[in-house]
Amino acid sequence: MISGILMENYQKYYRLAYSYVRSEQDALDIVQEGAYKAISRAHTLRNESFAGTWIYRIMMDEAVNFVRRNRREYTEVQEDMLSKEDSYQDIDLKKAIDMLTDEERAIITLRFFEDMTIEQVSNVMNLNLSTTKSRLYRVLEKLKLSLGEE
Repeated sequence: MISGILMENYQKYYRLAYSYVRSEQDALDIVQEGAYKAISRAHTLRNESFAGTWIYRIMMDEAVNFVRRNRREYTEVQEDMLSKEDSYQDIDLKKAIDMLTDEERAIITLRFFEDMTIEQVSNVMNLNLSTTKSRLYRVLEKLKLSLGEE
């Protein structure tokens, strides 16, 4: 069952990891390590209906831990990336999202880039639904302010 969920959602896990590290190889490493942990810890899963959320949380934790271990390296890489002429249409939005904390970036990524419902985001983030909603709206306001929109 776990391996089936991993295979079905591989691209989602990859996109999540890539949103943190912006490196193809590192994102692949994160997904591989997350898959290994999910398979090796499958026996600890109490309710199989939460397997998808549980695996997503493992992948997100792996991405965050990877960035923390390599914080200096990724700061330098991001500065290099931002200094080059970029083909992104929404470079200001990308910069604003990069300025968010890990938790804020995760909420935005899950909700808008992975098209999860607020309920799914709260399950993945292991937060109360009302807490997730208030943090999401707070982050959206923060992004609006940083982009200079009213």
